[in-house]
Amino acid sequence: MNTQEEVQSPEICPKCGSKLSEVVATPTGKKLQRCSAGQWNADTKTTEGCTYVKWLQIEPEKLEEKCPKCGADLLLVVTRFNKRMKKCSTNTWDPKTRQASGCDYVEWINGTSENLEEDCPECGEKLVLFTTSSGKKMKKCSTNKWDKEKRCAVGCTYVEWLK
Repeated sequence: MNTQEEVQSPEICPKCGSKLSEVVATPTGKKLQRCSAGQWNADTKTTEGCTYVKWLQIEPEKLEEKCPKCGADLLLVVTRFNKRMKKCSTNTWDPKTRQASGCDYVEWINGTSENLEEDCPECGEKLVLFTTSSGKKMKKCSTNKWDKEKRCAVGCTYVEWLK
């Protein structure tokens, strides 16, 4: 196999030349391919052998909602930092000119809260069930808020992550 074929083949590790393993998904939904000469050790949380990992971009998902600005379809997009947003399907990015074009509608998806009938063990106020945008759940005190101006948490600090 010549060098040009190796560069074009997405199935070859650029570090050691071994084949890449099959695509796997992380618990957060990200997809990746590891070098077949390396292996993830869950006990030590390290890669043994070749450490090459190819992260795959998550494709946008077409939603059944319409853009409130222009009426086009909305897309559910996951950023490289695993943040989720709804954006207009007509919105595009040109990497050469570094400019966006089309409709500029974007709605970031934050977590959701649901009131619970349980009292906070620290302050006695009611608890809420908070689901993050990535689907993780926690019970937290209803007085726990984020102060945008001071950029810090305020109120009771009780949090219990659920599995």
